[in-house]
Amino acid sequence: MSEDDSVLTRAARPPDATVAYGADRDQIADVRFGDARADAQPLVLILHGGFWRPEYDRAHTGPMAEAIADAGWTVASVEFRRVPGKPDVTLDDVASALATLPAKVAHHDGRVVLIGHSAGGHLALWVAVARPQSSLAGVLALAPVADLQRADALYLGNGATRLFLDVDPATRPDVDPRRLAPPNVPVTIVHGDRDETVPIEVGRSYADAHRATKLVAVEGAGHYGPIDPLTSTFAIVLDELGALSRAGS
Repeated sequence: MSEDDSVLTRAARPPDATVAYGADRDQIADVRFGDARADAQPLVLILHGGFWRPEYDRAHTGPMAEAIADAGWTVASVEFRRVPGKPDVTLDDVASALATLPAKVAHHDGRVVLIGHSAGGHLALWVAVARPQSSLAGVLALAPVADLQRADALYLGNGATRLFLDVDPATRPDVDPRRLAPPNVPVTIVHGDRDETVPIEVGRSYADAHRATKLVAVEGAGHYGPIDPLTSTFAIVLDELGALSRAGS
């Protein structure tokens, strides 16, 4: 099956605002405000994928962020530094974004739901345990790189895991969500069973280690379906986002 990645280059309406959470040019987030419902909903922070590489940025989350805002949530698409071989730069940025952005963005109820796709799913699952915040209500991980040792063994992204870490992932269990303690908030994974970029076995490995995780295996879906509003998979994502939002209220 050929992966349909057309969402990566599809246009979306411009953000309503761009907010900085640090001094670096990559420490920013594009904000799209929800409608009147948003004030009673969590802020949605989106962490983009791209195997932690600098050539992939938040721009491709535009259609997804627009659709989530249209469904009633305020959304912030987070950018972060991506420096091969220096993972802690990325991790520190994600932690800072979670800690500071809720106070800088209006029209939400003070809670946060993290959505991460692919490598962004790894980051969302990591920060929920390694640098948690009391505002965090749940994590929705979409086709996440949730097991770094498994991802390395499968040579995902042409060795992306080692390029990110600059070491064997076995030496950095502190960065590997599967090998951390389970988060103290609800976690849902949505993963297509036809994903060729991050096979569903990677998501299953995390769910097997952390039994409270809800794993939604989507029949026939590929890697980009969960972030593409034109797919039936995206409707499942909205349903799961709604469930996480209600669970923490």
